[in-house]
Amino acid sequence: MITIPTTDIQPASWWRHLCEVTDRLFVCGDLPHLPSDPDGFHRVLGEWVDAGITHIVDLRGEACDADNVARFAPHIDYAWLGTHDAGGDQEFSWFDKGAAAITGALADPETRVVVHCHMGVNRAPSMAFVALLQLGHGIEEGLDAIRDARPIAAIRYADSAVRWFAD
Repeated sequence: MITIPTTDIQPASWWRHLCEVTDRLFVCGDLPHLPSDPDGFHRVLGEWVDAGITHIVDLRGEACDADNVARFAPHIDYAWLGTHDAGGDQEFSWFDKGAAAITGALADPETRVVVHCHMGVNRAPSMAFVALLQLGHGIEEGLDAIRDARPIAAIRYADSAVRWFAD
């Protein structure tokens, strides 16, 4: 584990940094936008391919890269579960779909899943937390794993995730 003093955490430097929560579950910000940043899109997607990513779970309600990923990395499964990032409660059905997508993919021991939203601060870390809970991790253990891997993670929907899991 890398320990980074909190005074050195710059969100912009973590935005598109692929963060390993477990050996097969990753959290990140989004792919750079095509067509405005084709070099960035291909660079980041290439990093994900090089890391062995087999599944992408995209949580952005504001965008979707399914067509571009299918064109440039057709071997990667893509799930779009777009939602808001308004800071309030998330619908339980969103957690149901995300948990199913992530844990379903992880049922195959050869898969590696990246969960992302726009910045990788709230939605993606919260959904990764749901997956960890579903996979048997404790609440504190799951939160610590995400924050250790991605220090900018706010996990704003953790309370909703715990209520979903308890339900």
